[in-house]
Amino acid sequence: MQEQKPVVQPKQIAENHPALLPPGSQAQLPVALEVISETAIEPIAKPEPSGATDERIGFKGFFRLLRILLSFLFFVERLFINRRDWRFRKIVPDSDTLHVEGAALKEKLLRLGPTFIKIGQTLATRADLLPVEYIQELSQLQDKVPPFPTVEARQILEGELAAPLDTIFKEFPDEPVAAASLGQVYRAVLQTGQTVAVKIQRPQIHQQIDFDLLVLRRLTRRLERYPNLIRGLDWTGTLNEFRTTVYEEMDYRQELRNAEIFRKNFAEWREVYVPRLFPVFSTNRVIVMEFIDGWKVTDIDELKAAGFHAPEVVKLLAKTYLKQLLEDGFFHADPHPGNLRVMKDGRLAFFDFGMVGRVSMELQSKLINAFFHIVEKDVAGLVDDMIRLGFIELKGDEEERFKPIIQALFDRYLSLKLKEVNFKELTFDLAHVIYEFPFRIPASFTYIVRAIMTLEGIGTFVDPDFNFFEVARPYAKGFMFKREGRYLLGQLVKGESGTIEWGKVWKLAKMALKYYWRGENRL
Repeated sequence: MQEQKPVVQPKQIAENHPALLPPGSQAQLPVALEVISETAIEPIAKPEPSGATDERIGFKGFFRLLRILLSFLFFVERLFINRRDWRFRKIVPDSDTLHVEGAALKEKLLRLGPTFIKIGQTLATRADLLPVEYIQELSQLQDKVPPFPTVEARQILEGELAAPLDTIFKEFPDEPVAAASLGQVYRAVLQTGQTVAVKIQRPQIHQQIDFDLLVLRRLTRRLERYPNLIRGLDWTGTLNEFRTTVYEEMDYRQELRNAEIFRKNFAEWREVYVPRLFPVFSTNRVIVMEFIDGWKVTDIDELKAAGFHAPEVVKLLAKTYLKQLLEDGFFHADPHPGNLRVMKDGRLAFFDFGMVGRVSMELQSKLINAFFHIVEKDVAGLVDDMIRLGFIELKGDEEERFKPIIQALFDRYLSLKLKEVNFKELTFDLAHVIYEFPFRIPASFTYIVRAIMTLEGIGTFVDPDFNFFEVARPYAKGFMFKREGRYLLGQLVKGESGTIEWGKVWKLAKMALKYYWRGENRL
């Protein structure tokens, strides 16, 4: 029998830990606390991941699977027709056709429900799998999700807080300010007068996602039998990564913990802000936090009118991600404009910490090595990094054939700004690499790629000359040089044999000299 969990008394929490409420409100605890203290708020148990291999999906599951397959069968039929002329010869679809296809895929995912909306959001980061036109259409899934009725949202909120809304909130609107795949957000006012954001989870979302994952696991086991269907895609690994992340994202208590970790990591950064949380009013399905007024990082005209330079905001955003990835090993995995605000005092606010990623020390070391080799255009070193990171497996003479291709990509694209890249040519070049060599994006990189691609998209929208690598270069070097000497000596200077590689010592010394000579350490 499962052990009974202790009951949480909101009034007791608020009285014993007044810091949970914003300054000035401790003496204004509303009657709501008296009301909800009469009834305990019991934490909802985190659902166990379903999808074990011995579970059956039943008739309902087969009907769901049939609907999924038919949806994509008609889509694939459309793709086939668009790639044949009237003589049935293969043709390459133009950009407009690809946009129409991407929009059709987006609509199918919306109709299939929250699980597939989340999958679509993940696919929007996979430029190795989909054309850029598809990526642009699927990116709209971030902020164009239909809301669920406010009547249901109120019922969920009252059930979670075990009290009538008017005892807790002075104002609660009829319409949400934002709707996402797992929940939606309202701007409300507490009885104490604080304006707050109230995030409420969609009804029956756990059951929906549990069931869909069970069906998808059955499907992926079949797809694993056809490794050449989409080369380089780890079906099971990607589904497992998605499952782990979506379960964590559905646990709003975990989101509170994630926000506190992020706040602690940026405690010394005055330019970064995390909204104050209200744990006393938050449960596994509800989060109440300080509402942040301000502008999206993509509101270029509004930022300019307020005296802010949007490209500088994007540079700050890029700098925070270098810290998150290379120093903290903990990063916000969903930095789309709706989850960021430029506050009136110029600080950059982060919120919605449901989707986070973690980078182990070992992976951080490999990423820094890869950055070192990219800066120095060391193709041999970068190929070794790609093998160690799991992007590619090479046998025998394949490495010698692979190096010139990477060198050509280096020479052709590394120094270009995004607006100068011909995506059709880049797609063909990458397709050649993927087809000829066993190239793949490891499941552990899914959310790193997602975050970086989202940042690149924000950057180029704000500033057409934006180049994430160029912006990141000085900060990445700074993090590299700030690492403890033992790490630098062990990982960057010494080779696998344990002997000092004087060539790397010389390169590192030159990099350090340029770094300080150019004043990049002051950026």
